Amino acid sequence: MIEDYIEALDIAYVSSFSTKVETNWGYLFYNENQPNYYDANHAYLSSYNGNVEEIINEVIVFYQQKNITPRFYLSNYDGHQGFVKALKRNGFDFEEFESPVQLLKQKIEIVRQPLVTIEAVTSENMQAAIDIECQIQELGGAIREQAFKEFLYKQDARLESVATIERYRGKGLIGQLIHHIQEDIEKKHIERFWVLPISERVEKVYKKSGFETILTLKIGHAFLGGKSITDIRNGF
Repeated sequence: MIEDYIEALDIAYVSSFSTKVETNWGYLFYNENQPNYYDANHAYLSSYNGNVEEIINEVIVFYQQKNITPRFYLSNYDGHQGFVKALKRNGFDFEEFESPVQLLKQKIEIVRQPLVTIEAVTSENMQAAIDIECQIQELGGAIREQAFKEFLYKQDARLESVATIERYRGKGLIGQLIHHIQEDIEKKHIERFWVLPISERVEKVYKKSGFETILTLKIGHAFLGGKSITDIRNGF
């Protein structure tokens, strides 16, 4: 099933910047150097079998011992509402949202802007790239140490995110950058190029660059403190 493959791709992706601990119900991801980066610090359930309260308590203890906010990412939780209710009984806030999955289907030719220069991130300009990323509130305004490194899985590549500082938006810069990345993917003979856009607006941007939405996942996020993902994406 395509959902199973996307799950495997996502687990491999998160493992590229976070330590993974396998359990009998899923995975515990953590990165103590970036405790506020949600994607690097969460429990991921791949099975809802087992004692609900024991699983929740295991996750709470694991993260609190590391001074990290306990949180769960849930997929395929339809039919397991008892687990969600148990999370709420244990003080977790809960939100759910749709996560589109897009696959590059065609390369869109664009007119290059002669005044636009695209640079690879190197050790020399890494700090400048981090400073730019931290200005983009939709991405959480957080430093993510692996954000600028290439991620490949089998014959697949994944685009993490593309965004511009607010004052430079509406100038076609994202299209220029995506087109550049597509050319690099072609040179490396990558079979599939994926992206998981964070909003419907971003989904439309990627569609203009040749990505097609092949399915939409429903994701649950349970958290014992901090902001919701919805608030972060809305810049709150």
